[in-house]
Amino acid sequence: MDPTVRTSRAEARQLLDPEFVEVGASGRRWSYEQMLAELPEMPGNSEGGPRYVPSGMTGVVLAPDVVHLTYETTIEGRRARRSSLWRRLGEEAGWRMYYHQATPVPSQGD
Repeated sequence: MDPTVRTSRAEARQLLDPEFVEVGASGRRWSYEQMLAELPEMPGNSEGGPRYVPSGMTGVVLAPDVVHLTYETTIEGRRARRSSLWRRLGEEAGWRMYYHQATPVPSQGD
């Protein structure tokens, strides 16, 4: 969620799994290459502008090298519930996001 990472293709590449897929809050499906190409232009990328504020982050280990992370974000008054799967393909590769989904939270309740 850091603007410096979001605007750097090299930084984002280190955090996204080569098989990455996202289903965004808009319903759009994103591939690894699409996300790397468009991430620098998405909201939340300006140091002085609106930023994603995370809350309620929890994680569950699903397998030795797979973690399911859930949390909410708020940006400019809009909330979304988020779910991502992170996997590690060897110690040297580190943890990378394999799958991500965002679901908008209606303004009238939870």
